[in-house]
Amino acid sequence: MNTNGSNNAAARGSFSGRIGYLLAVAGSAVGLGNIWRFPYLAAKYGGGMFVLVYLLLMVTFGYVLIVSETALGRMTQKSPVGAFHTFGSSLPFHLGGWINAVVPMLIVPYYCVIGGWVFKYLFEYLRGGREVLAGDGYFSAFIAASGKAEFWFVLFAALVLFVILAGVEQGVERVSKVMMPVLVVLAVFIAGYSVTRPGAWEGVKYFLIPDLDNFSWMTVVAAMGQMFYSLSIAMGVLYTYGSYLDRRADIEKSTTQLELFDTAIAMLAGLIVIPSVFSFSGGDMEMLKAGPSLAFITLPRIFASMGAGGIIGIAFFLMFLLAALTSAISLMETSVSTLEDELHLSRPKCCLIMAAVTLVIGTASALGYGALDFVQIFGMAFLDFFDFLTNSVMMPLAALATCWLILRVVGFARMDAEMESSSAFRRKKLYHVFMKYLAPICIVAILLSSIANVLGILSL
Repeated sequence: MNTNGSNNAAARGSFSGRIGYLLAVAGSAVGLGNIWRFPYLAAKYGGGMFVLVYLLLMVTFGYVLIVSETALGRMTQKSPVGAFHTFGSSLPFHLGGWINAVVPMLIVPYYCVIGGWVFKYLFEYLRGGREVLAGDGYFSAFIAASGKAEFWFVLFAALVLFVILAGVEQGVERVSKVMMPVLVVLAVFIAGYSVTRPGAWEGVKYFLIPDLDNFSWMTVVAAMGQMFYSLSIAMGVLYTYGSYLDRRADIEKSTTQLELFDTAIAMLAGLIVIPSVFSFSGGDMEMLKAGPSLAFITLPRIFASMGAGGIIGIAFFLMFLLAALTSAISLMETSVSTLEDELHLSRPKCCLIMAAVTLVIGTASALGYGALDFVQIFGMAFLDFFDFLTNSVMMPLAALATCWLILRVVGFARMDAEMESSSAFRRKKLYHVFMKYLAPICIVAILLSSIANVLGILSL
């Protein structure tokens, strides 16, 4: 059993340094989960109370899983399937590796569909269509217009594949180094404008100040699920990016910086959305809890009511597009890397395979609200079904597989040695306790609550 990956490392792509790695991983983490999902979940599940619970979970549960996947990737110099196979070849190792590997392959197609929606909205704002976007029924009509939805999906997916074809350093890293700083500047600019709007300060207080009256078990479940979704845990990404990481890179320091960066963007997104809705609606909680439609229906109406709404709309959807692109790139890179490792094909051929997978699943998702709306799986359109399957079922199972691998096979001694080869590992005791006792319980809680929600037993 070879766990140092020395024979494999030379043939793999790699990042030029820690900054390149950090920006690439941050690009993976900062995506639709931060800009779209975090604000509406925070609005729905208690504002400041949700934020507090989320932060506590991120520095414990989130930290443990990020460190685990990154360290295993660097230890083995493999993407998920190869990482599991390094330690064994029986059925559990096959299942554990492949479930981590298949998740990004199923997510990236429908993620590209949503990215196409964002691309379309940015295009409309750039040509002065803010009033059109704010019109009643615009979003529903757009996603039901199969040809338009398909066009924007294909355009977005083509951009992602173009970056992946360029390789790890020249493609993924180079794009991340440009996109992430621009995204941060845009987020700060829009948040600064949002919080200074008349009536916005009440929204700021709701979002930032915890109120025990707003706490419930659902606050914990929702925050746990968001942390899982936001940090690219159980998507194979951290295994793959860890395998590109230099042996001297400080994993613990990079994880802490990732936690801070990811949280900062999520908080800025919350300061963009929640104060804007408060200002526009006078604090109408029903509008605030509109859910996923906040980004594509509510915010365009708010931007249309602003004097500088056209500029703010361009800035917001450009930020949204950059976030979607960086995350889609990481998901595609993980998928291509797995195919390269397991099929022993060239990078262009693996990109071609993923292009075909993306086209088939993405087209079904793009047409699921239009030409294929008559096809329902458990009452869900294709995109909703793939979202449920990956985020609510497969990702918790993938995380459980990682916990099993560490607790039953790799062991803490080997994990500690991998971490301490380049890190102080200051949170080692927390890592041991959480991985051994709490992480599996939290993961099972996410899995059961998500399934119960779909079955109508529990309302999320």
